Amino acid sequence: MKIDRLVSIIMTLLDKERISAQELADTFEVSPRTIYRDIEAINMAGIPIRSTSGVGGGFEIMPEYKLDKKVFSTADLSAILMGLSSLSNVIRGDELVNAFEKVKSFIPAEKAKDIEIKTNQICIDLSLWTGNRTIQPYLKIIKTALQDHKLLYFEYIAHHGNKTIRTVEPYQLVWKGSHWYFQGYCYIRNDYRLFRLSRMSKLQMKPESFIPREFQKPILDFEETAETMQIEIKIRIHKSVLDRVLEYCTYDRFAADNDEYYIVNFPFIENDYHYDILLGFGDKCECLEPPHIRAEIKRKIQNMAAIYDNEKLEVK
Repeated sequence: MKIDRLVSIIMTLLDKERISAQELADTFEVSPRTIYRDIEAINMAGIPIRSTSGVGGGFEIMPEYKLDKKVFSTADLSAILMGLSSLSNVIRGDELVNAFEKVKSFIPAEKAKDIEIKTNQICIDLSLWTGNRTIQPYLKIIKTALQDHKLLYFEYIAHHGNKTIRTVEPYQLVWKGSHWYFQGYCYIRNDYRLFRLSRMSKLQMKPESFIPREFQKPILDFEETAETMQIEIKIRIHKSVLDRVLEYCTYDRFAADNDEYYIVNFPFIENDYHYDILLGFGDKCECLEPPHIRAEIKRKIQNMAAIYDNEKLEVK
């Protein structure tokens, strides 16, 4: 029994005076027997539904328990529609379309224009500008596997380019830091793992189903951990990369160094990811201190230069 179906049935009954079991069954693509079980569950939850037999009969919520559509404020409806719109950009499906239309049915005619204006004031678009074209189809596959409890099979490129073959029970899709991930139970590691979609290839949904185990949510907030590892380094940047450096620290860390440059107290963790950030600024960034970070960056640059100094390389 799906909770989302029960909620949708309640919203349908709130919107209609009366609807038959067959109509509900057709709408939600289940059997009339399933609808009767759902109606019983809704009754047990304290929402009294009356059944009327004969021509024109069906189910209806008893009038004295009807919720007033005005229970949703303009701000409430705008927030709901905004959230559904942002999701529909990346996770397409009939259920989102249906939910969108059902929420719109709660909008009183006199508030429609105001809600439309408020909804359009903020646009949340989670789709990518450019990049990995497999993300969208992978999201669709993972979403289906989540709903049907199907195993996922794929190749995965982990740290340092290590490639492995994984079979995973999927449990949650995650959007974090401009990237899509999914949390699942990995049969190789015998534990829960967080997988980044852009590092996956050859994704397939296997025909085998699995019995869901107790879900272990991923740890997504590393702020406290990062603070214990983080140091502050001093870098000198050209103004042309100011906007890019602001992606990693706030403007109060910047001090003007003539009209062309800035001195920045830059938050830094000594790992490949943060070194790559500094190297990504190219010759528009110089690490001033501490000396050992400056020396490590110099070593990395020399190693990169050595690759291009190799005259033996023949391009075929």
